[in-house]
Order: sequence, then C-alpha cells, then structure tokens
Amino acid sequence: MGKISPVSAKYIIHASINIEGVVDRPDVIGAIFGQTEGLLGSELELRELQRSGRIGRIEVETETRSGKTRGSIVIPSSLDKAETAIVGAALEIIQRIGPCNAKILVSKIEDVRVSKRRYVIERAKELLKNLMDNVMPDSQELSDEVAYSVRVMEITEFGKARLPAGPNVEDSDEIIVVEGRADVLNLLKHGFKNAIAINGTSVPPEIVTLADKKIVTAFVDGDRGGELIIQELMGLTEIDFVCMAPAGKEVEELTKKEIHKALRGKIAAEQAKLELTQSAPNKGNDKIKAAMNHPRPVSKDQRPQNKIRKPLPSQRPITKSQPGSSESSEKKNELTDAEKGKFSEMLETLIGTRGAYILDESQNILGKVPVTELESTIKSLSSGVYAIIFDGVIEKMLVSECEKIKVQFLIAMDSKVDNGQSAVTIVTADQF
Repeated sequence: MGKISPVSAKYIIHASINIEGVVDRPDVIGAIFGQTEGLLGSELELRELQRSGRIGRIEVETETRSGKTRGSIVIPSSLDKAETAIVGAALEIIQRIGPCNAKILVSKIEDVRVSKRRYVIERAKELLKNLMDNVMPDSQELSDEVAYSVRVMEITEFGKARLPAGPNVEDSDEIIVVEGRADVLNLLKHGFKNAIAINGTSVPPEIVTLADKKIVTAFVDGDRGGELIIQELMGLTEIDFVCMAPAGKEVEELTKKEIHKALRGKIAAEQAKLELTQSAPNKGNDKIKAAMNHPRPVSKDQRPQNKIRKPLPSQRPITKSQPGSSESSEKKNELTDAEKGKFSEMLETLIGTRGAYILDESQNILGKVPVTELESTIKSLSSGVYAIIFDGVIEKMLVSECEKIKVQFLIAMDSKVDNGQSAVTIVTADQF
C-alpha cells in the first residue's frame, strides 16, 4: 500500500470506533477496505487511492476493556475537501467488524494547512522575540561602538604641549578644562567636543592663553585631587566656572546623565574661591558640593563678557563712619535705577521658589541657595557679598549676620526690621 508524505497531506480524517467484542487492528483495516469497496465508484476506491498516494496509511489504535473494543482511526488525504468528506462519511456505513457489531463516527476532518499556519505564526513569534532580545541589542551595541570610535577619532592635540583636546576647542567660545586624556575621551563619547586636558597637576601655558580669550569651566574629579587642581588653576589663570564629579567618582567614568547634571550644577569661580579660602582644607570640597546643589542656571547675559578682569570701581562712595556716630545710621547706600530694575527682575524670578541669590559687587550671582540655608551660608562667608535677594521675610537675626560680613543690600518680599535699625540697606518688593 502507498503512503502519503506528511508534507503533501492536506486533510486528516479523525474517527472513533466502538466494537461490541474483541477484535484486532488488521480486522478493522480489512473491514474499512472490504465494506467500502465499490461503494464510491472507481475514482474513490480506497485501494486505488492509496496506491496512487492520494490516501495515506490508515492508522488504527484500539484498546480492549470488559470484552469491548474502543479506538480511533486516522486517515491522511491529499484529495480536495469534498472528496475527503465523502471518504470520511463512507466510514460510517461500516456496521460489523468480524463477528462483532461496530459503530464508526467521524469526529472531525482537520485541515493540515491550518495547523501548519498556526505553527508558522507561533514559530514566527518565537523568532521575533529572539530577534528583539538578542539581535537588536547587538545591533545597538554595534552602532554605539561605531559612534564611539568616530568620536574617539576626533580627539586632537593642542599646542606645543600636545594637550588632548576635542575638535572644537579652538573655535568654541567656551571650553571645559579636565584633568586627563581619558576625561576628554569620555566627554567626546557623550557629544562634548570642546574639552581640553591639562595632562597633569601643573597648568600648561596653552590653558592660560585660552583662559584669556574664552569662557572656561573647570570640570574635575570628585576627590581631594580635583580640589587641588581647582586651586592650581585659580592661582595661575582666570577660570569662570567650577564643577565637580560626584563624590568619589572620576570624570572619565561618568555617564551622560551624570555629566549633564554636573555641568548644570556649575558655580561661579568667585564663589568656589571663597569656599576654598574660607574653609578648612578637608572641608573645601564639601563646601563647593553644597553650593552646587542649588545652582542658578547661567544665562548668556550673565556670562563674563570681558576676560581682562580689573577691579571695578564702586558704584557709589561709601562713607566710612565710626561706630556709634549718627552718620553711620543716617547715610546709607541707595539703589541706582539700573540696580532697581535688575534686582526687581531677580526677585520676581524667585517668587514661589523659596530661594535666594547671593551677588558680588559686580552684581554677578555667586550662587543660589534655599532660604532655609541662607543664614548658615552667610555665616560660612567672611566678605565679598554685595547684595542678597530672596523669596521670604527679612528677620533680625539674618540682618545681624549680614552686618558682620558687610552686606550692602538685603532685598526680600517683606521685612520685620526697619530700614533705619541696620547698617544694611533693606529693600522690600513694594519699594520697586
């Protein structure tokens, strides 16, 4: 007898069989061929269909219990669906197998193509999942590696000292000064092309020359070595801003998010210098970090415009009076029209933030701190503060601390201290 290849079968006939007696599998198969012979005509004769391969091997499974036989019949077919249905219906005319009564019932005709289609869908889902889990990350890693390689190739050497630098150092108005080559590579990797390394602890002449022409941000490691480099830079050249990596971390190991966060938290070099000079050596780093926790975003109009820094003349003569004289309480500083406009705008930007700006005599913002930390911040300073603007109410204790470091103006939303009771000029929002 012929046998259909599982690949070519289109339908499978499934039937159940119940026999009132004990019979063997060959008896069932013999009854199927014998009792359907001549029933369907020569074109649908089971023996001929099997010889030509249009009907596959008839599989019979039987089980005998309590003198009765139960089982199943499976017949694969490559006929069309109508002819397959006729063959299936013909099985049900069999009423006896051997000496026993029998009943055959076709339960279903399975479309193999549907099963194959279902398998294809499930397998496709599995393959797609593997593609997304394994192949796609590999592709992303490859893309990242290529992008990183391109950026690393962009690293250049600057000046006679051949300092590692990004390609935009010479053309950019702002540069980032870091410690070593690995720091420049990490910044290049994350898209910062204006970094240059000092390559050691001594400051090369090229950095001094660049600092005279460009806005410089010193970006150092979050350790004692980073603090020493800041002091070295401040002693030999003019830097504008300072930022540090998180405590215990180096610039070369920072992620993109950490780099952006550190640069957003940069503080003015003047403020960093005050913190370093007024704090104990082992506390300076902590002071700078505390100042960076509440930075004010630096806008373009607040950036240094002239790199040749000369002491600015006072905007008004300040009369030095002996303590206790009437002149010290009667003759006080007054805001100029330009200061009124600028300080009024700053106060408006602070409304609802509970923050405070600390300004130097040039009206540059040294830093921004929460109002809750304002008094302790003032206590940590000894000089260099010209004005304080904050979103809150002026208290007597705050005025006393401001008098100690000779703050000229204290500006807030309201005040509990009269202007005549202090050497500090007190200005409230309703006076603008």
